[in-house]
Amino acid sequence: MEYWILFGVFTLLMLIGTPIAFCLGVASFATAAYIGLPPLVVFQRLNSGMSVFSMLAIPFFIYAGDLMVRGGIAQKIVAFAASLVGHIRGGLGQVNIVTATLFGGISGSAVAEAAAVGGLMIPQMKARGYGTDYAVNVTSMAALIALLLPPSHNMIIYSISAGGKISIADLFTAGVVPGILLALALMVTAYFVARSRGYPVETFPGFQMVLHLAAVAIPGLLLIAIIFGGVRSGIFTATESSCIAVIYALLITVFVYRQMTWEGFVHATMGAVRTTAMVLLIIGMAAAFSWLMAFLRVPAALIAWLNTISDNPLIILLLLNVLMLFLGTFMDMGPTIIIATPIFLPVAQAYGVDPVHFGVIMILNFGIGLNTPPVGAVQFVACAVGKISVWQAMRSIWPFYLAGIGVLGLVTYVPAISLWLPSVFR
Repeated sequence: MEYWILFGVFTLLMLIGTPIAFCLGVASFATAAYIGLPPLVVFQRLNSGMSVFSMLAIPFFIYAGDLMVRGGIAQKIVAFAASLVGHIRGGLGQVNIVTATLFGGISGSAVAEAAAVGGLMIPQMKARGYGTDYAVNVTSMAALIALLLPPSHNMIIYSISAGGKISIADLFTAGVVPGILLALALMVTAYFVARSRGYPVETFPGFQMVLHLAAVAIPGLLLIAIIFGGVRSGIFTATESSCIAVIYALLITVFVYRQMTWEGFVHATMGAVRTTAMVLLIIGMAAAFSWLMAFLRVPAALIAWLNTISDNPLIILLLLNVLMLFLGTFMDMGPTIIIATPIFLPVAQAYGVDPVHFGVIMILNFGIGLNTPPVGAVQFVACAVGKISVWQAMRSIWPFYLAGIGVLGLVTYVPAISLWLPSVFR
């Protein structure tokens, strides 16, 4: 009965449109009351969920990404990407994906990337004769690359949700190869879709211009090396690197590119404050919800149920992928990671899956969910920028979905794709 109350109240509130933080909180209090726990326990778990030092990295990375968007770095990256791949069939689609890959190493947020890169690329693509649905679909799927590349704040959430026992540096490193693989898969898909629709190519500007644009973009791109190199080498932690990223972003946008205005700085700062408040409330509520799941031994019940279906790790991984894709379709990514990690991670480990490898699998699953209605935040942002309905985009997105699912299959069943690079740095 406890399970029905916990998940039933949560599902009912979510279906009637209640904000996700309150769905988690009300379900937690209702379950605690039913099993006789004092409400203070829920408040304690809520507070402890928000009082994790590593959590500070999330708002600071978001802040750094917003500063860089408003300070002109995104435009420099787009110009550099255009010089590299604009001459390939469907040139602006290729530019979109390469820009997303480069910018993903700065923002770490799929939603921020869809807004920033989409705001720059979708109007250009529409003006040059590309279908709006194509522009939106390329943007929304390419934005998922940011979830895998450092400084992905979802990697940090996963590490914290797993009890802080999984190295954030290992997670950052493990996402690099899958992120590049996803970018390549999307570029191939974008090429064939563009060829079938007869989309144009851009003129190659010459190697001299490529070198010039690379030099202009290098100050912004250096942030990727600072974050990854610093965390991986142990010079500073992920939280410290997020603070360094903010300082570096301010210095570059104010003194190098000189495009940061006072208004832009205020908007970026206030946006980071609002985002921090929303994220911490959701994380705190989700922490209480997750503790109750552990208290009620939900992971053990799930393992027992899966054992009745199969004891083959390959089948179990397939079932876990299906479950996570389903969850990602109906919930936002941050709270889903916090809720699902205490349930699915013990199951995966029981079948011999490395926790770092499983983190990459989980984040890619939930990332695809961000692009799937009814709660597809990235899809909604891209459609809003492109000014089309979600239904218009969904009718032609299936080739890009297939590319994402294909990469998910490779990452799931070839652990070396995720684990090889971390092993090099150990």
